[in-house]
Amino acid sequence: MTTSTLPPVSAASPIPVKSLLPWAVFGTLLFALLLYFVGAEQGATSLVSGHMVHEFVHDGRHLLGFPCH
Repeated sequence: MTTSTLPPVSAASPIPVKSLLPWAVFGTLLFALLLYFVGAEQGATSLVSGHMVHEFVHDGRHLLGFPCH
């Protein structure tokens, strides 16, 4: 029977903040847009006409505690 050995694993290097910052900004903007559509997309502040977005995220509104009725 033969045995095989694995090569040594090198330590992980830290990710520089300069490389991480654009992704953090993108994630924050995406989260803010999602929060808008779940929490405020209805009535006077509506970006999309009709109630399609409201009905699509209706259960999520209740799950996150946003009143809608």
